[in-house]
Amino acid sequence: MDPHFDEFLHVSARLSIVALLAPPDWVDFGFLRDTIGTSDSALSKQLSALAEAGYVTLRKDQQSRARRTYVQLTPQGRHAFQRHAAALERIVAAAGVHEQNS
Repeated sequence: MDPHFDEFLHVSARLSIVALLAPPDWVDFGFLRDTIGTSDSALSKQLSALAEAGYVTLRKDQQSRARRTYVQLTPQGRHAFQRHAAALERIVAAAGVHEQNS
């Protein structure tokens, strides 16, 4: 197995989250929930795990009466995602998987 393959990050929900967070801006919780197609509680659980691992940071803002949560990759999270994505590319390349022309 590639030494940069991140078992923790490879969980599909976590990988989807960090991929959506790859641009350096803050991302709204609702956007993540709707894009991934998950529940608030399931997303909160994954975000808590990612935050505990140091991969994301959370910011809560009060806008009028609504409380909004924003999420951003930390430098550690960005580095872990880049390493993991590169590991996946190497695994695919080693398997000899090529795009077929239609």
